[in-house]
Amino acid sequence: MNDNIKVSIIMPVYKVEEYVAKAIESIQAQTLKEWEFLIVDDGTPDRSGEICDAYAAKDSRIHVIHKENGGAPSARNMAIEIAKGEYMYFLDSDDWAEPSMLEDMYKLAKRDNAQLVVAGFYIDTYVGNGNYITDDYKVDDAVYSNKEEFRKNAYKLFDKNLLYTPWNKLYEAKYIMENNLRFPTTFWDDFPFNVSIVRNVERVTVTSKQYYHFLRARTESETAAYRPGMYEKREEEHGWMVNLYKEWNVRDENSKEMIARRYIERFIGCVENVTNPKCQMSEKEKRHEIRRMLQNPRAEKMVKIARPRSFYMKVMLLPVKWKSALLLCIEAKIISYVKTKNTKLFTKLKVRR
Repeated sequence: MNDNIKVSIIMPVYKVEEYVAKAIESIQAQTLKEWEFLIVDDGTPDRSGEICDAYAAKDSRIHVIHKENGGAPSARNMAIEIAKGEYMYFLDSDDWAEPSMLEDMYKLAKRDNAQLVVAGFYIDTYVGNGNYITDDYKVDDAVYSNKEEFRKNAYKLFDKNLLYTPWNKLYEAKYIMENNLRFPTTFWDDFPFNVSIVRNVERVTVTSKQYYHFLRARTESETAAYRPGMYEKREEEHGWMVNLYKEWNVRDENSKEMIARRYIERFIGCVENVTNPKCQMSEKEKRHEIRRMLQNPRAEKMVKIARPRSFYMKVMLLPVKWKSALLLCIEAKIISYVKTKNTKLFTKLKVRR
């Protein structure tokens, strides 16, 4: 075993037997060779664990840990405790990465003594008949060498969804361990983990290059699923964002507008979640829930600050501005219909919002 481990790749595994081989092989194909791959089988009931074991048997850099099911946060945290690399990288087991990713990001980290490297990524959405739509998420190259510089520019990264997920980032292991940063055991744990990372980070390097392919291809993808408690979760997330910017004492107009637009776009998503065909509420209950959401003073405040970037989104926000639960309900049903019947169109509209 090579002790000179530059990157520890951490990957939780659960019910991904159709995808996990490609994820593993995309790491084996990396041009950077000094890595360890910590795969945590989180009590998966399918063959995913066996598939991982087969790869580990042929590659000494791959280590598979089998544990009882406890969720992705517990799996990642278990691996963090034993990771030996200078940097940590978190991979999802149903996605894949391009070959130069780790080498390029590691070189940037060493060049700038960065605690965090942020890269662009792709979202590949399956639209049927073996076809995908690929959307680009990236910003310009940047090097932030102190807290103030990063904080005043963070809105650009939040705006392009680059600070929410762990898989487009390289994290300095020393920074994670010294600050005792771990994934919280909560639904949608990625965002709060990254909030804890960026809260006091000083040195951040951003590359416009894209390496990671996030696949929207599974049966219960976000284009089909109904998520109970989604509205409450989004409200909680908004609170985290607001508190972060208060702690940072960043109050410029660009940052405030980003926070407002982020909130109101997700608000529309939460209304659509209620009208999703898979939601078991009665029509009466759905209308009551939408009225309740619309009465939240936060929605009224945020819709006044937000400056939508597209005509499509401006139209979507009109029922919120008018406080019309009926129009909002009709609008959400139209979105639900497009979302479930025409994934290609829905994806295009979502990206261009």
